[in-house]
Amino acid sequence: MDLNIRPTKKQHLAYLALNDPSRDEIFIGGGAGGGKSWLICESRLINIYRYPGYRSFIGREELKRLMQSTYITFIKVCKYHGIPTTEWKLNGQYNFIEFKNGGRIDLLDLKMLPSDPLYERFGSTEYSDGAIEEAGEVHYLAKDVLKSRIGRHLNKELGIIANLLSSGNPKKNWTKTEYYIPWIKGTLPPNKVFIQSLYKDNPYTAKEYGQQLARINNDVMRQRLKDGNWDYDEDQNSLVTYDALTDAFSNSIVKENKKYMVIDVARLGKDSTIFSFWDGLELYRIEKFEKQDTQKTIQKAKDYAIIEKIPYSQIIVDEDGIGGAVVDGLVGVKGFVANSTPLPTRSQIRERFAKIENDLVPKTSFKNLKAQCAVKLAELINEHRIAFKTLEYREIIIEELSALLRQKDIDSEGKLQLIPKEEVKLSIGKSPDVGDTLIYRAWFELRKEALDEDPNKEKSVKKQLNQFEINKINYINNSNK
Repeated sequence: MDLNIRPTKKQHLAYLALNDPSRDEIFIGGGAGGGKSWLICESRLINIYRYPGYRSFIGREELKRLMQSTYITFIKVCKYHGIPTTEWKLNGQYNFIEFKNGGRIDLLDLKMLPSDPLYERFGSTEYSDGAIEEAGEVHYLAKDVLKSRIGRHLNKELGIIANLLSSGNPKKNWTKTEYYIPWIKGTLPPNKVFIQSLYKDNPYTAKEYGQQLARINNDVMRQRLKDGNWDYDEDQNSLVTYDALTDAFSNSIVKENKKYMVIDVARLGKDSTIFSFWDGLELYRIEKFEKQDTQKTIQKAKDYAIIEKIPYSQIIVDEDGIGGAVVDGLVGVKGFVANSTPLPTRSQIRERFAKIENDLVPKTSFKNLKAQCAVKLAELINEHRIAFKTLEYREIIIEELSALLRQKDIDSEGKLQLIPKEEVKLSIGKSPDVGDTLIYRAWFELRKEALDEDPNKEKSVKKQLNQFEINKINYINNSNK
């Protein structure tokens, strides 16, 4: 069957890439109404009739939304090309579309399931190629697993080019890191293609979509869907604004002439060991090491402390996991335990004593120490009191802090907590090691506040806290008499 293909200019670019054996990842999108779904469905149909027995998939984060959107587009594409419903049928039980010539398109639910966090349900499937709708909603691991499953079904026999076609709107996760940022910087690997397609690039629906998108009241959504802005303002659960975060790379602040070193230790060699160096609240250097054991980390910390003239009391190390060995090997440094109790501040101490008779248990607004430090870092960023001079890490810092500095359950009245780190990893497709060190740096600022910026008051603070416990016990004992 001959299909009358009349692509938009952006769809034409995508077709050129789909027919290029050197390209195995094609991303099209950046806004609504650019013809993404039509391209996905039509390109599957072309291969159905070009290669009898061809097998592909179209996946989305939720199968329900896939059926409500992409499947409806698929029906429209078939109708446009005059393909009768007698040529194909939908298997609603197993969610696939099958054609008379043996061609098949599986409709996949790509939601991460607690029972299948590694997407092992796709481990034995074999496809000629595939497509992901709204890739920004999908975990990076799903994309990674599915890419490994293409090129396995009749590709050599029929000469089918194995590629993964993805669509999506702007989102600050792995889609921005993998495609948009390298495209903007001119560093996109030769096997990948990024095509920015907005509503105005689609002459078939430009007027209709333009009117609809202009009526969107939500500013963030309008920036993403209408303008194709990948640097849109943050979601409501973000602790920082995008403008303030980007301003941190041009801020001028008064240096304290007091240096700090922060170390995030790799977990059993899986992640990177990161050293960040600070002059007051100015980040001036980052060093990254892959697969480094704790002894080497300890020695490098000693060397850097000498070179940068940083006392051990101004070094903090992530103590979770194997980081404890580094803390033990550097006597005098501070250990950071993410899930430990938040630090008391001077105002909290005063409040505790003032309400001793009515409030016997000290309270905190934060779930743990990391949440408290994250909020403090966000405050420093939003108030332009911090500066990042490591421009070579600009995109990494923006990406990781945008993902890390987000509040979980924003509508909850409980203690403030962050989006779990595992969710952050899946969102950006890696461990946010650099961003973690920036959060740990805020510990020194919180401690400084607790001491009223006077180290000589440390003993007084400890004495007050100890006295608080004594007063609490005495109060309880007197109440029981």
